[in-house]
Amino acid sequence: MKKYVFAHFMVGNTFPYTQQDWLEDITLAYEHNIDGFALNIGNEAWQLDRISDCFAAASKTKVPFWFFFSFDMSSLPSTTAEDIQFMCRYVRRFGKNERMFRYGHDPSLFVSTFAGEQSLFGQPTLDDAWNFVKDRLASAVQCSIHYVPSLFIDPALYSGMTSLDGAFNWNGSWPVHLNSNSTRQEIECPTLDSDDEHIRNLNGRTFMSAVSPWFFTHYGPESWNKNWIYRGDDWLFVRRWEQLVAMRDRVDIIQIISWNDYGESHYIGPIKGAQPNSQSWVDGYPHIAFLKMAKYFIHTFKEGRYPPVYEDQIFAWARPHPKNAVASSDRVPKPEHWDLTDDKVWVVVFAKSPATVSMHGRSTFKVDVRAGLTKLCQALKPKDSIDITMERNEVVVAKCSPSKFTFEPRPTMYNFNVFTACS
Repeated sequence: MKKYVFAHFMVGNTFPYTQQDWLEDITLAYEHNIDGFALNIGNEAWQLDRISDCFAAASKTKVPFWFFFSFDMSSLPSTTAEDIQFMCRYVRRFGKNERMFRYGHDPSLFVSTFAGEQSLFGQPTLDDAWNFVKDRLASAVQCSIHYVPSLFIDPALYSGMTSLDGAFNWNGSWPVHLNSNSTRQEIECPTLDSDDEHIRNLNGRTFMSAVSPWFFTHYGPESWNKNWIYRGDDWLFVRRWEQLVAMRDRVDIIQIISWNDYGESHYIGPIKGAQPNSQSWVDGYPHIAFLKMAKYFIHTFKEGRYPPVYEDQIFAWARPHPKNAVASSDRVPKPEHWDLTDDKVWVVVFAKSPATVSMHGRSTFKVDVRAGLTKLCQALKPKDSIDITMERNEVVVAKCSPSKFTFEPRPTMYNFNVFTACS
């Protein structure tokens, strides 16, 4: 069956969006081989209007681009049977739109959730609850529902749940198991094998896996009280793509986390819309280089083979300050797990043919690279910048030297987000 790649899209960050904003995002995502957006729906009434704008914008382009609803059950009401009306309103209004994603041999409307393990809708069991939801949604749109949620439950429970048409392993892309007691070997090369348990317990049902470039969130107790990192070092985004390509026969859909979740620092789209009070660690830290790099791997996952490299490119990313730095003006403390990261610039080189890469700093590090993809890194010291060149036959064929990056030893605010750049 055809493979798909979607990007998780936070509708809650689109309050000021116009149809033009939606059209720009759709076009940009499609240009980078993304098939559609998983629209994260929260409980604010205005989100219905933004979704209307989204579908109106999609109608203005002929590119094949799809949407499915990822109902955010950490936000939506789900205690009583009447609470289903919120979800029905969306499905009734948009479910028959030609841009809605349909999946399966007998195509059904694809529906997902973030969480939902606490959502009972007045039913006696979790499985009863989601069978109830599926029946109501099917009635609202007059077609069957293909339900593939990210339920935070033991995957061993999948076999007893008739409501599930599949599952989404939300946390599969980060080494969430690491802590200060982990061995250095595991910290530097963490296992990302949680997909196996999901696949084994789904018994052939749809499996949606996750890939994500980073994770840092920095909210104090007076707001969302979320303040931690997952280690994104060791070329995590690339290694995860390589892993998913290698296991593509067992993965039906990949969801990139995320297009625009600024609060958790894993956005790959442009910084726009309305941020959830994350400006202090997002503004000035573009992630478009991640999007550009992902294009190659998305193509590979969908086609099943790595294409030749047709363009010499350098991609680089680094945090903005040393992990041991003390922020002078931050009322929120250093994030949990800050000690798990390293003070390095992470580099990926795409070379059309063999070349020499120079990483300039207090000393210049040179390495000969083969055709294809090469991963490199270099330690960062305070006040360092990023300056990388690729040469072939003594001619510079690619250069990555962003002027806006300095490894700042005395930050005013803690920022474990990442600055990305490319040639």
